[in-house]
Amino acid sequence: MEKGVERWAVDISEWNPTSHQFSSVVFLLPQHHHSFVTRICENGRSETGTGEPVALVCSFTSSVGNPIPPIIRLTIEGKPYLEYDEVNPEFPNFNFNTSYQGDYVVIASEPLCLVGLDIGSPIIPGKETILEFIQNFSQYFFAWEWNCIVNAGSSDEILVEFYRYWSLKEAFVKAMGTGLAYRLDNVEFHHTNWTNIYVNMNGEVKNEWRFWH
Repeated sequence: MEKGVERWAVDISEWNPTSHQFSSVVFLLPQHHHSFVTRICENGRSETGTGEPVALVCSFTSSVGNPIPPIIRLTIEGKPYLEYDEVNPEFPNFNFNTSYQGDYVVIASEPLCLVGLDIGSPIIPGKETILEFIQNFSQYFFAWEWNCIVNAGSSDEILVEFYRYWSLKEAFVKAMGTGLAYRLDNVEFHHTNWTNIYVNMNGEVKNEWRFWH
C-alpha cells in the first residue's frame, strides 16, 4: 500500500500489560480521559478501548518511521488527531480513525484523504427481539435502506444487514469528524451486492468518497 496508508486489526484478548506499560498507554490519551480509563480498568472492565492508542502508535511508527509516540488530542467535535512537532511533508494531512468491539481494535490511517471506519458485532443488547431492536433506529435510515434491512431474510440476516448499513453511516460521519451529531438520515448508502458502494447526501451523490465493507 501507499506509504502512510495503514490498516490494522489487533486482538488484545491476551494483552496483560505491566503497570508501567499501562501508564505509558494512558499517557497518550487526552488528559481528561486518564482518570476514566484508569477507573474502568481498576473495576475489571474491558481494556479494549485502552488498546486504541497502542494500535495508533504502531500504525504511526510504521507509516512515518519515527519511534517517538505522538500525543492524541481531540477536536472540538471530539475527533482524535495527532499532536506532533515534526510534520513529514510526505503526509500533508495524516489522519486516522479507530474503532473497537469485543476483543478487537481496528485502525486505519491515510496520508491525505479523510478516513473513517467502524466495526460492530451483530448482537442484541437487553431482551428485545431483533425487530424490536432495529426499530429503535428506523428514523436514521432512508426508505430504500430500511427496505433492504427488513427484507434481508431471517432474523439473523436482518441484524447483519442492519449493522452493515449502520457501520457505513458511522464510518462516514467519523471520517468527517462530526460524529453522531451529524444527521444520519441525511446520509443514504447504495450498493450492488455490497460492491460499488456509494453515498447520497441530501440528494447528491458524492463520487469523491470510496467505501469498502
